[in-house]
Amino acid sequence: MSTTDRPHFSLVIPTYNGRQLLQTCLASVVRYLPHGMNVQVIVSDDASTDDTSSWLASRYPWIKVVRSEVNGGFVAAANAGLAAATGTFIQLLNNDTEVTAGWVEAGLKPFTDPSIGSVAPLVLVRSDPSRVDSAGDRYALVGWPSKRGHGESSAKWLNHPSDRVFGASGSSAIYRAEALAKVGHFDPIFGSYYEDVELAFRLRWAGYSCVYAPECRILHEVSASYDHAKPSLQRRMSRNAEILFWTSLPTRWLMLGVIPHFGFSLAQAAWRLWQGRLTPFVQGKLDAIAALKDLRGRRRFRTDLGRASVARPHFPLVVSPLQDLRNHLRRPAEASSRG
Repeated sequence: MSTTDRPHFSLVIPTYNGRQLLQTCLASVVRYLPHGMNVQVIVSDDASTDDTSSWLASRYPWIKVVRSEVNGGFVAAANAGLAAATGTFIQLLNNDTEVTAGWVEAGLKPFTDPSIGSVAPLVLVRSDPSRVDSAGDRYALVGWPSKRGHGESSAKWLNHPSDRVFGASGSSAIYRAEALAKVGHFDPIFGSYYEDVELAFRLRWAGYSCVYAPECRILHEVSASYDHAKPSLQRRMSRNAEILFWTSLPTRWLMLGVIPHFGFSLAQAAWRLWQGRLTPFVQGKLDAIAALKDLRGRRRFRTDLGRASVARPHFPLVVSPLQDLRNHLRRPAEASSRG
């Protein structure tokens, strides 16, 4: 493909039996696609059984469909779509979202700075746009990923200045393709949940930063894709949070965070016990311990990215206030693509 033929922007939408969600999502995409820009739209169909692919072929023949023969989960579908994307910049978009006017232009504006590897849009709750879903991701030293601004009034964030944040929520994150080529796509071990936070860590290890772009606005139907009451999902979230902590933190931060992390884990365990959900939480921690051998290799890869980085890796860890802690215990952080 020549430089002139290469799309400037690729949009990747993973889906599994989400035809009804896609109808709304794609209608908004078509409505607000920028004129005169070479844009590639990809739907990664994770072996849907609701005729998603045939419907797309009939309704949107210009959209590239990447179909998996076997359902592999969110990360597998996202990675298949990212692998097919050829744009200079790539947005990963949940199928339970809607885009708004000017979202592409506003989302690409920060990339004029070559140190920016990702952009975090302002994600609003679709059923109630007066509330924020995410204004970028953050990560606390205790080993807690969370969404910045989650549940707060959108009035606070609509005119919030563009600033650097830890990472971008996978529901709508925009990435520099060159940066993804250096660090890789989502880590398959995660399956779903916190895979976007782990990728944010790798981008930071490689010397890239993330910028919050409040004029790039996405509507997201929070948690439309997953049932958070399922023990299997609670187990996976518990495991992924542990993997994230032990593989991604720089050594200095890791040493400072070990004791707070254990204390926070005990507090979480007590809360899960009170909720009657302790078993999947403990099983997830044991799963992470069982994967310890593989985790060492992942940690080495991240530190190698740091050594090869031209810019010095920077890890802004934000310890959330007490109110955020209460919110987290009441409902686990959903800094994930399908949350």
